[in-house]
Amino acid sequence: MEHQRAPQAAPREAKVITLCGSTTFEAEFTEVNRRLTLEGCAVISVGMFSLPDLPDYDWTVDSSALKARLGAVHLQKIRMADEVYVVDPGGYVGESTRREIAYAESLGKPVRYLSREQDLSH
Repeated sequence: MEHQRAPQAAPREAKVITLCGSTTFEAEFTEVNRRLTLEGCAVISVGMFSLPDLPDYDWTVDSSALKARLGAVHLQKIRMADEVYVVDPGGYVGESTRREIAYAESLGKPVRYLSREQDLSH
């Protein structure tokens, strides 16, 4: 008679968390990403913290679809997430982040805030 192994439970799927917030908070994004990853989460972050220096391109008068395309990519990252985590040191939430939060909430995604967690730790 052959020895049969009991079926093993499938490993728990990691919670997917998309980070949102102002890209001026690069250090905070890095720290939150590290912490959530160590907690076993699959973290999706912003693609870049500063706009690339493109020859002959003025970001201040962006009339092309590039900014819109970058924004659409981030909305897709929100759709892919189980939860959204707002990196908002001191409670700062800019206009584009407010739109992303509203979008996440419209999809029924839970939204957590760094500033509220920091408040609880003091």
